[in-house]
Amino acid sequence: MLNIYLTIVLAPLVGAVLVGLAGNRLGRQLSHSITILGVAVSTVLSLYVFNHHVLNNGDVFNQNIYTWMQIGGLNISVGFLVDNLTSVMLVVVSFVSLMVHIYTIGYMHEDKGYTKFFSYISLFTFAMFTLVISNNFMQLFFGWEAVGLVSYLLIGFWHHKESAIEANLKAFLVNRVGDFGFLLGIAFVLMFFGTLDYAEAFSQKDQIIDQTLFGGFSAITVICLLLFVGAMGKSAQVPLHVWLPGSMEGPTPISALIHAATMVTAGIFMVSRMSPLFELSDVALTVVMVIGAVTALFMGLLGIVQNDIKRVVAYSTLSQLGYMTVALGVSAYSVAIFHLMTHAFFKALLFLAAGSVIVALHHEQDIRKMGGLRKKMPITYITSLLGTLALIGFPGFAGFYSKDSIV
Repeated sequence: MLNIYLTIVLAPLVGAVLVGLAGNRLGRQLSHSITILGVAVSTVLSLYVFNHHVLNNGDVFNQNIYTWMQIGGLNISVGFLVDNLTSVMLVVVSFVSLMVHIYTIGYMHEDKGYTKFFSYISLFTFAMFTLVISNNFMQLFFGWEAVGLVSYLLIGFWHHKESAIEANLKAFLVNRVGDFGFLLGIAFVLMFFGTLDYAEAFSQKDQIIDQTLFGGFSAITVICLLLFVGAMGKSAQVPLHVWLPGSMEGPTPISALIHAATMVTAGIFMVSRMSPLFELSDVALTVVMVIGAVTALFMGLLGIVQNDIKRVVAYSTLSQLGYMTVALGVSAYSVAIFHLMTHAFFKALLFLAAGSVIVALHHEQDIRKMGGLRKKMPITYITSLLGTLALIGFPGFAGFYSKDSIV
């Protein structure tokens, strides 16, 4: 199985490096074929892993593959942890990424940076895989930062647009605020547990319950809150949500990739992965729930008054992330991941449909100037309708079951 996991993670990286370094010589056709092949391989193998772990109750795989650094008793290594949670995330990330890769062929075909764009989105997929499959905090942080860096490159991809440059700087800086808290949380984990390995840290969790930091604060609560600050940055929870609507300045395939299935769900995934620690702190769980509820309510209200077709969908994403965070706060981790999965598919569909409308209207994004597109764009109309029905939780659609579970 190890070779399968390695292939899933490394296939997009190989495609990204090849196309990034030699894209102009390879030409457009070969460039997009290479990156799509890499992600397609990952998708097929992810489905196999999902079948093995989730459907057939396969054993949890947890193994260090390569020792990166040895400092005294601290072992910093590259390792894989594959269980049900990882399997679900791998399928979601790889499948949505594959769809976005294919969609990009049409969306970006007039763009000068065509091959560079494919290299970036393939690299983004690799970073997300690294984050999801890691079995230690160091590797998690590497994937976490790599996702942030590539999203910065992608949001500001059209660097001749002033607004795109402002948006990617804003996204980068707001994420740094969250990452600072996240890094402090990891430092405290190392301080109290003496290890960065998940399994080792979780096995010692009972020893930390009564420990306090300066000022008498509970150590476990401080660790959980700091880790959650990182999740607030990545998953755009109030008040670190400000970067997400602005990041709509990037090309639409990026909106679908970053804001539907992958980067914004990294925080939800991380809190689920850290659930053994969060379960020890009622204070941390309450904070998670309150922030999630505030985000879900106010971002939904803000979405109502937007005029830009992509910003409407972006605020809806913020609201749905609030739902997932509320589920985490009430210890319903499996429900949060269920909604993450259903949301990834219907929200990616809505973004890609919005991109179809934008291209058809010569890059007009103001919904006040649109109307009567059903006759002109019947397929986009149907896909948008299906995506919207799933989003509002219409009975029989995916969103109905996941939202109902949260409620």
